[in-house]
Amino acid sequence: MSIGMDVRGSSAIVTGAASGLGAATAAALAGAGARVIGIDLAAGWDRGAEPPTGVTPVPGDVTSATEVAAAVTAASDAGPLRIAVNCAGIGTAGRVLSRKGVHDLDAFSRVISINLIGTFNVLRLAAEAIAATEPVDKLGQRGLIVNTASIAAFDGQIGQIAYAASKGGVVGMTLPAARDLAQFGIRVMTIAPGILDTPMLAGVTPEIHAALSASVPFPARLGRPAEYAALVLSIAAQDYLNGEVIRLDGALRMAPR
Repeated sequence: MSIGMDVRGSSAIVTGAASGLGAATAAALAGAGARVIGIDLAAGWDRGAEPPTGVTPVPGDVTSATEVAAAVTAASDAGPLRIAVNCAGIGTAGRVLSRKGVHDLDAFSRVISINLIGTFNVLRLAAEAIAATEPVDKLGQRGLIVNTASIAAFDGQIGQIAYAASKGGVVGMTLPAARDLAQFGIRVMTIAPGILDTPMLAGVTPEIHAALSASVPFPARLGRPAEYAALVLSIAAQDYLNGEVIRLDGALRMAPR
């Protein structure tokens, strides 16, 4: 008896698909036989690499109901939508109060809008489409939604108030979303990465890169986007994983700064 979901012949949506975790996940799902709709801002696709075979790039803003709905329709037209993976997100630095003054409210709102509300927007619209498909087994399994949080949700550092709040919200959605969608046979999981070697770290010096690597207990290196993608496929293959947050961090617990 199968204990997971075979993605072959299904369609999938991946946000933030032009780079980093999203690009690795889109490629992995396409390699496993899914037809992938990769959502990212037009600017992201303009500066990104050519999408791999099986990944269709779609310009879109995760905070836009109409643009995400159009991407969901495109995915559903390509095959039964079974998987949605939320990788789109931004980070910003700013203390609640510093010598420069109080934290900018618009900057805080923008991080919440993209990281939290954008994640929910994709979750709700993808869930509607997945729920309309035929079950893949006798238990009524229809699909999987994987959201991306961060260990900052638990170990937010100085200056991470907006980012930690947004990712804490993603963690908080996980269980109620899984419970809400259980009646439709849709699982909801969240991955909370530690320090992964993504374009967000492209500007750090070799010294900082080495220090970040050394801060990880084991293995003492930065995580790889391919490891995130492999975890998504593993979650798809294990249908008893539901309503949980998995830390992908090499046992790292972030210091205050």
